[in-house]
Amino acid sequence: MVKKSRLLEILESFKSIKIAVIGDMMLDDYIIGSVDRISPEAPVPVVNVVEERFVLGGAANVVNNLSTLGAQTFSFGVIGDDPNGDRLTNEFAKNSINVDGIVRAEDRPTIVKRRIIAHNQQLLRLDWENKRDISPELESKLLRNLRNCIDDIDAIILSDYDKGVLTPLVAKEIIKLANEHGKIVTVDPKPKNAGNYVGATSMTPNRKEAMECIGLDRIEDVEKLGRELKEKLNLTNLLLTRSEEGMSLFEEETVTIPTFAKEVYDVTGAGDTVISVFTLAAAAGATWHEAAKIANTAAGVVVGRIGTSTVTKEEIVAFYDELYHEWN
Repeated sequence: MVKKSRLLEILESFKSIKIAVIGDMMLDDYIIGSVDRISPEAPVPVVNVVEERFVLGGAANVVNNLSTLGAQTFSFGVIGDDPNGDRLTNEFAKNSINVDGIVRAEDRPTIVKRRIIAHNQQLLRLDWENKRDISPELESKLLRNLRNCIDDIDAIILSDYDKGVLTPLVAKEIIKLANEHGKIVTVDPKPKNAGNYVGATSMTPNRKEAMECIGLDRIEDVEKLGRELKEKLNLTNLLLTRSEEGMSLFEEETVTIPTFAKEVYDVTGAGDTVISVFTLAAAAGATWHEAAKIANTAAGVVVGRIGTSTVTKEEIVAFYDELYHEWN
């Protein structure tokens, strides 16, 4: 466990850390209502809408997690030149998130995932997206925006949802730039793109993603899995999330951290929370082992809620207090 005095020291340092998040920015829309009849026009339920709300999703949820924890956050991505793009950047602006790195594109929509929900059951999902790789022009703009502020940031998170922003060129150039400037760069990957992230500082795949990254359908030996992926991608360390089995951190040695969730209601967005807290804690001076423990605790908070969520510093401390009655 991390001593309370040490935990509070790390959390207090969050406010002085500057993190850049680069990836697929999205909006998650929720249409919530009730159903008491079938449409006379077609055999489909009629939803009587009682609420509509949206939350930041994809890489934007990583941004939101960091902002909630008090970090100074810089967002980089490609969104549409459309009303949904305005909604996303306005939400960032309300939380003092730097949007200078956001590029607006006329030929791509802002990614929106709209869910129709009735009686706690999802009936339908509608997606607005263009998954093609961004154009060379947009790649150049995105990389130029990052280069302009690389000296002002402490770490970079690459949040890959395979929606075309983190192209091979963009991913490799970002890692090269980060390494040249001595910056932490962590990756929440899509397995098909794993080869783009050679030389990153760390990666946070779940077990299934890790197996796909090295082209295996099944592997029982977690130690072998983590070591092989870390070596293949030339990572400084690897944080493998293992659901109810906790996490395993692969550095020179391997450390397994048990899960702390009391009850699991929804794992949506848990990966975003893990990479946010893991990277932020390390940038704030924590060892990677300490950072993994704090990220594991944060994940235990968010999986106890329904829907994409964030966690506060106060909630991390409160959950630690529940887990450990006596602090050393």
